[in-house]
Amino acid sequence: MEVLIVVLAVILGLIIWVVMIYNRLVKLKNRFQNAFSQIDVQLRRRYDLIPNLVETAKGYLKHEQDTLQKVIEARNHALSAMKKAGENPGDGKLMQALAGAEGVLGGAMINLNALTEAYPDLKADKTMQQLTEELTSTENRVSFARQAYNDEVMFYNTQRETFPDVLFSAMFGFHIAELFEVANAEVKEAIRVNF
Repeated sequence: MEVLIVVLAVILGLIIWVVMIYNRLVKLKNRFQNAFSQIDVQLRRRYDLIPNLVETAKGYLKHEQDTLQKVIEARNHALSAMKKAGENPGDGKLMQALAGAEGVLGGAMINLNALTEAYPDLKADKTMQQLTEELTSTENRVSFARQAYNDEVMFYNTQRETFPDVLFSAMFGFHIAELFEVANAEVKEAIRVNF
């Protein structure tokens, strides 16, 4: 009888231990998903500002419609990639697609910035100045949100790969989460907007 009680206590202890591991991994997964939602908020804000910026620039950059069109196309592609990544922020392919789209958008914004340097009237436009200030502020927020997300992903990945969690993480469906790293080296920094 005593042996049965000891065996049942050991089994119950193991079950509780496994449940604790599972709950810890769920908590960490939810934390990095929440961190991605903060990126989502800031990226949406930026994606909303870009068409206004392009619309303001159109009047001054009549001969540069190709550049403006590329900015809008890159923005739309990045928005689509962000929506897909938002459905499952832990999916490596979706995060890589988002990082790639952000790299293209960053490059397009750099080209727009370089182009507008030649137009002093555009740089002096009050609407353009206000939009660029908001965009710069948003870029800083995106950088902070991306860092917070990457910190949470790193913590989650480290926990799921350490003993004893590693014994159960794959079995419970907790896979490696992908960092959000922008592929284009020029845009790893916050996009500098100087109109």
